[in-house]
Amino acid sequence: MALNLEDKKALVAEVAEVAARAQSVVAAEYRGLTVGQMTELRAKARRQGVYMRVVKNTLARKALAGTSFESVGPKLKGPVVLAFSKDDPGAAARVVKDFAKANEKLVATLVSVGGQVLSAAELERVASLPTREQALSMLLGVLKAPIQKLVRTLAEPPAKLARTLGALRDQKQAAGA
Repeated sequence: MALNLEDKKALVAEVAEVAARAQSVVAAEYRGLTVGQMTELRAKARRQGVYMRVVKNTLARKALAGTSFESVGPKLKGPVVLAFSKDDPGAAARVVKDFAKANEKLVATLVSVGGQVLSAAELERVASLPTREQALSMLLGVLKAPIQKLVRTLAEPPAKLARTLGALRDQKQAAGA
């Protein structure tokens, strides 16, 4: 169904608004996917907090102009679906990667994070980025490690003394028996 001028303007404004707030974008060619498969892909994307939209390349270029993803525009070729990660930079890459495992017709063409355009080969690396919760737990572990080592170091002399006294007691009991 063809879009009239007002619909095109609304679509460009919607995608531009999402792109302005997004942390990353993945472009994937969807040629050969059925409507049911696309619906399933969109549902998975929604559950992960990923905005996904099929947009004509000329409209996508207009929408991405003035955002950190402006450099993506010239590289868009063929029928592509754009997946924008809103909160987690790796969310869109994970959704596309996981869906592409079961559906070989979905092929990632490029990934962009922080205004830098990466090739489709980098999809795996971006998908492996930790989520916010995982990153915070890793940071907490790093912050907690020196304190744990200090406590262990301070507790070791009394523990060694207790072990030595226990060994002496056991030795005397064995000699007395």
